[in-house]
Amino acid sequence: MNTRRFTALIAVVAAERVLELMVSNRNLRWSEAHGGKEFGAGHYPVMVALHSALLAGSLLEARRRRPRPVFGWAMAAVVLAAQGLRWWCIRTLGRQWNTRVVVVPGAARVVDGPYRRLPHPNYVAVVAEGAALPLVGGAWITAVVFTLANAALLRTRIRVENEALQGLT
Repeated sequence: MNTRRFTALIAVVAAERVLELMVSNRNLRWSEAHGGKEFGAGHYPVMVALHSALLAGSLLEARRRRPRPVFGWAMAAVVLAAQGLRWWCIRTLGRQWNTRVVVVPGAARVVDGPYRRLPHPNYVAVVAEGAALPLVGGAWITAVVFTLANAALLRTRIRVENEALQGLT
């Protein structure tokens, strides 16, 4: 994939992130109005920075190094599949979906859609996209750095979510 197309892909993913944040903020307001409590707020700024760095790092590395993409179109297909899974998760969770960990008292734990088979399917999408997106443009250093940093962050995030959700049925 050439640099212009890769830049367009990064722009589309960035726009998708803005849309996610809009949905998340709407859901956060609803959750707060229904007594929702946030857990693990301390790691949220790190998560935002890491995901922003993924987009910026992918673009900068691809432009600077002009590496030759390996499996670029295959990785683009992984990115597209990850987006599909992410939005399936968002749709399944409805108002309970958020980029933060917010639990509404009395809300039932969602076990439909992709949650029927996986406890944290959204993170499957995050991991797949985080590894594949930089590789579309040949930015393998960004892919490796994001994957390692994301693994550490997800350990914390999943622990926080599991602890927060223990009270739900």
